[in-house]
Amino acid sequence: MKNIKKMLALSALIVALPVSVLQRGILFNKSQISTAFAQSQEETKEVSLQTVAENKENPLNLSAKSAFVFEPTTQTVVYSYNEEERLPIASMCKIMTLLLCFDEIKQGNLTFEEEVSVSENASSMGGSQVFLEANAKYPVKELIKSIAVCSANDSCVAMAERISGSESVFTDRMNEKAKELGAENTLFANCTGLPKEPQYSCAKDVAFMLKALLNHKEYYEFGQVWMDKFQHPKGRYTEISNTNKLVRFYDGCDGGKTGFTNQAGFCLAATAKRNDMRVISVVIGEKDSKTRFNDVRATFDYTFANYVAKTVIDDKNPIEEKAYVSGGKQKEIAVRPERESKIFSKRGVEAGYSTQTYIKKNLKAPLSYGDNVGEILVFKDGVEIDRIPLIANESVEKATLFDRFKDVAEGWFIK
Repeated sequence: MKNIKKMLALSALIVALPVSVLQRGILFNKSQISTAFAQSQEETKEVSLQTVAENKENPLNLSAKSAFVFEPTTQTVVYSYNEEERLPIASMCKIMTLLLCFDEIKQGNLTFEEEVSVSENASSMGGSQVFLEANAKYPVKELIKSIAVCSANDSCVAMAERISGSESVFTDRMNEKAKELGAENTLFANCTGLPKEPQYSCAKDVAFMLKALLNHKEYYEFGQVWMDKFQHPKGRYTEISNTNKLVRFYDGCDGGKTGFTNQAGFCLAATAKRNDMRVISVVIGEKDSKTRFNDVRATFDYTFANYVAKTVIDDKNPIEEKAYVSGGKQKEIAVRPERESKIFSKRGVEAGYSTQTYIKKNLKAPLSYGDNVGEILVFKDGVEIDRIPLIANESVEKATLFDRFKDVAEGWFIK
């Protein structure tokens, strides 16, 4: 009878113990259990992302109709689905409008200081606008700022008319530029993205358009502005704020473009940079504004957690190969890469790459430090992803008559 009572008491004790004690043989108080659980969640966050990635079709369970995420330097695709599906993209069309504006500035056909006269047509645009005054003049810099920050339709048309004479001719140039970029699933009907048929693009094409825009370093001055004032003539101004909320609320986001129409849904193309690694993410056809930002944020988080940029070409030290120089006081010089090169790859995975070095033949003195003497090509999976100039790491003076006589004499003596 005593044995039965002992067994019943032991059973009651076991039932009363927390599950954690039964599993681990360790007793935690409530605060210790909570802390341990939080630490466990933090430690497994990256592993969870890796596991999710095994679902190839839509690993992050985004709500968008299509998505495309890639690293622009190596053009490594991190994540995509329905990326070539032709869809309306609303104001993301303005990425191309901005690209042509910056192209004109780079080519010297336009300056930031130039003042643009606004037509009645431009000032009458609906939708997002800064309420330009007809027949008034505005600096190019202000107009570009309003396009990049608050998606101003009136400023788009004003710039289109300044650059090409009319919006229709400017739109033709947009389509020509799209072909130049290889955007095969893109057709523009206007410079604003306001509904007009036929007009469409795809997530992949939009990503490459944004990549081209980011090549203009001046863009970042506008793309990462959160709030500002748009100055009108006679002292009037319009408060503007960035339609891309990630510029304010996501660390590293420094540009992009939103879009919305009833046909397109909520769209976003955005870029972020952390630890020398840039990512471009595009989503099209989201159900609401909050979801588009959350989805792009998720793609950024996934990429930065699971990928890394590894330096494969160091620009601080000369390479092993030398450049041979004729007619100089020295016959060979050290050379080094003009800039570094990085490979974008998954964490924990060996980055497979190869390089080819080309040094110019028949180099002749004099040569100055920094002169181009060749190039290094970087390949990933057999595809060229970067081309880095090689420069002279030292100067070479032209040999004098005495130097040449000395070389001949030394050669004779050695023989």
